[in-house]
Amino acid sequence: MIFSTKAEYGVRVMAHLAGTAADRPISLGSIAEAEGLPLAYLEHLVQRLRREGLVESRRGAHGGYTLSRPATEITMAEIVSALEGHLAPIECITPDGMCSREVNGDSPCPTKLLWTRVQGSIVRTLTDMTLEDLTPKKEQQAA
Repeated sequence: MIFSTKAEYGVRVMAHLAGTAADRPISLGSIAEAEGLPLAYLEHLVQRLRREGLVESRRGAHGGYTLSRPATEITMAEIVSALEGHLAPIECITPDGMCSREVNGDSPCPTKLLWTRVQGSIVRTLTDMTLEDLTPKKEQQAA
């Protein structure tokens, strides 16, 4: 499965926010500059993240973005789903793990077991990892 730049850049934005003080909003421009990412694209991604309740925005001279919850409470599954939508290794697997060919009344799919296991592994990995797992530990930052 190949994730798009939406997931890649969105996770980078979230990790950047997680690595900063929770009470200090960060401007999107400074994130774009620090991460080497296009500002216009990040504006689009952050709106999705805000709609899903993963980030909060503050207007004004000292405005910017912060995480809406602690990094320990935000899973990679939430972030990737907010940006990519339904995660499936191939197009025919539905959100509930059904093969669309079977749903349409065709014969059983011979590869369904493989693709549902792949999907399950991806979802499990993303669910088990939190945003905190991607942020450097305070001891490592001091070194």
